[in-house]
Formats: sequence, C-alpha cells, structure tokens
Amino acid sequence: MQTATLFDLPAIQTLQEAPAAAAPAKPKRKARTVHASVPFEPSTTVPDELIRDADWVVVSSSGGKDSQAMLSYVVRRAKALGMLHKVVVVHADLGRAEWDGTRELAELQARLSGVRRFEVVQAANADFLERVEIRYGKLKAKAEKEARDAGEDPSAVTVPPAWPSSSARWCTSDMKRGPIRTLYTRLTDELAHLGRPVRILACIGQRAVESDQRAKLAEVEIDRGASNGKRHVTTWRPIHAWSDRKVWREIARSRLPYHPAYDWGNRRLSCVFCVLGCNNDLVNGARRVPKLAAAFARTEVKVGADFKKGLSMREIIRRAQALEAAEGPAARPPVGTAMAGHVGRAEATKYRNRQITLYGLAA
Repeated sequence: MQTATLFDLPAIQTLQEAPAAAAPAKPKRKARTVHASVPFEPSTTVPDELIRDADWVVVSSSGGKDSQAMLSYVVRRAKALGMLHKVVVVHADLGRAEWDGTRELAELQARLSGVRRFEVVQAANADFLERVEIRYGKLKAKAEKEARDAGEDPSAVTVPPAWPSSSARWCTSDMKRGPIRTLYTRLTDELAHLGRPVRILACIGQRAVESDQRAKLAEVEIDRGASNGKRHVTTWRPIHAWSDRKVWREIARSRLPYHPAYDWGNRRLSCVFCVLGCNNDLVNGARRVPKLAAAFARTEVKVGADFKKGLSMREIIRRAQALEAAEGPAARPPVGTAMAGHVGRAEATKYRNRQITLYGLAA
C-alpha cells in the first residue's frame, strides 16, 4: 500500500475515502436437500386409501383424550380393511415432565384396541428441565459474546427466554418429533427389501379447535422434513375437524380407559406443565404434583425467567396452595366425570360401569 506523507494530500484523501474492510461473512447453514423422489402433495386424502397405500400406519399417542379418540378411529378403519397389522402405536416418553402413568396408559389403550406393536421413544441425555437450563447456558454465552464483539458490557446483556413458547416450541421437536423419527428409521430398515421408499402414514391427534395455528394445518400433507430417499412420510390428522363432544363420544363408544387427570378437571394431558396449557390445568398440576412444580420454580430462578410469559411457577404454586387451604385435599372424582359434560350423565355412568366390569378399574 502507498504510504501517505504530510504533504501527499491525494494519497491522504485516498486512504480516508477507502471503505473499511468488511467483516468476514458467517458461513450460511447449508439448506437441507429433500430427495427428488419425495412428492410435494399426497396422492390421496381419502382415509381408507391412505391406510391401503401405507406400509406402516404410525399412531402417535400421548395418552391424552385426542390421541385416544384418534387411535380408536384409525384402528376401527384399519380393522375394516383387514390391515390392523400395519398399525404401530408410538409414545414419546417425556420423563418426569408428563403425568404419572401416561406411558402405561398409552400402552394399555393400544393393547385393548388390538394393536400388537407398541413402541416407546425418548430423547437422550437430558430431560425437559435440564434442556431448559442447557439452552439458557447457550443463549447466555451467545449474548455475552455478541456484547464483547460489539465492545459492550457482557454482564449487562439480556438473555432471550430459555423456556419454550407458542412461537418457539423446541420441546416438541426435541422430545417428540425427533425421537419419533428414530422409529421411522427402524421401520424403514425393516422393509428395506421392498426396494422402494417405504410409505409411512403418521397419524397425529391435532384438532382445529385447539388453536388458530392448528386450525390452519392441513388434514393430510407430506412431511418433507421427515421424508428422504428411503421413506416417504405422509402426515394425517384424522380428527382435525372433530369437536370435544365427538372426541368424548368416540371414547365412550370405544370403552377405552382415559387418564384420571381429566376427571380432576384438566383440559389437556401429556406434560403436567405445558406453556400452552390453560391456567386451570397448571394450577391443577401444582396441586397434584407439587414436587414437580417446585422443580420448575427452581429452574425459573436458574434461568432468570418465568416459566410462562406473565405467569411464574411461583404464582401457580401460590394459587394451588390457596385452593388447598380453602378446599382441603380433594377426593378423586368418579371415573366418567369429565365425560359427563359432553355425552350426558347416563352415558358416562354406563362407561364407568364398563370400566369396572371390563378392566377392574376403580370407580
């Protein structure tokens, strides 16, 4: 480079006007390439044709009412087609984060439905609360590095929330979707002799009435993220258009037992404390599983953020304790209590009596 002297004005101007060297651009993450054989659209949306065309019909079961109703419906159609042997029920075990007995109930529901194959998958290395703390550590380290690079005080950084939210549901991908894909890999390997991509029909119990986001989901679509050259995965939401009443009527018709958390007053199941759950469910969870609520409160302190935006676990625990003080420990409601509000007390009583007679379950 030419050196500018005190009297070399053109050179000095040239140096002053020269643009500063640009910082090296960060390498862009390579976009995932979907195999050319994977279709963009499903070949059919007709339920019976979906089942006929599939090599495997994989029903995801959380043990909750929607999964249960979906299982009953899918099994009924598969039996009518003589294709029950294709059905596999998979439960993503969430460890201490989910209601006690959920895994066992999902397996019981599958067995009583006549499904011979029940699979359990689980995320490796860390459970939900541990993942929140690990995520916080990574977010904090990133924020501090960015502050140092900008010449700012790293101790004054604001760390993004480590808890999942409606817009960042990493818990679903990490603890459900990812582990379930490992099952897809095993099922694909079992049919490698077919010499073509294995066709997997993934059944999910999402319903439109649950949220605006879920209302926008297609009833049938290709899961291009889970598909590759060895397998083509079609997502089917069999009960997407169902109402709560229809779900409970299917449960009553099926005679399958449901989780007692619903009789306690819960609207949803799976995780005891879900960021998408209503306040009633969260308080109910704190009353029934106080040790888990305390663990969530400790994690809140560690990551410096409330479990749910605008509602801390400390406040949820306070509300639960206030109810316990006012009402005392509640006795377990009779089986069928949750169902009665949707199908009528007479039908719920018949259902409860069948549970006692068929499965020896307590009233």
